[in-house]
Amino acid sequence: MVRVWYEPPPGGPRSHLNRGAYGIESSMEPLFVKKLARMRPVSVIVPAVGFVAFVCYLPLLNPKNMPLTMNPEHQAAQRAYMRYHNMNPISGISSKQARAADPDP
Repeated sequence: MVRVWYEPPPGGPRSHLNRGAYGIESSMEPLFVKKLARMRPVSVIVPAVGFVAFVCYLPLLNPKNMPLTMNPEHQAAQRAYMRYHNMNPISGISSKQARAADPDP
């Protein structure tokens, strides 16, 4: 019978030799990632969501480059199509309240 001695890796259980055992504790990661990891989550998440919202709002600042589906003629035709096919008749575009509020026949 052969005896085998098992020694766990020096970093701890389930770890590789080039990183720490618990979490991201490597010296190979960039400095800004370490700083972001130490910051409070609110001070990271709120600016990130604000930045994404601003980037998503940028196309709306130049109305000349809008998609064809956002011009008023196309939207009026879409409303007429939805009414003709009676889409969402309870609370949507085909309801009596929506038809009374909309100036398009």
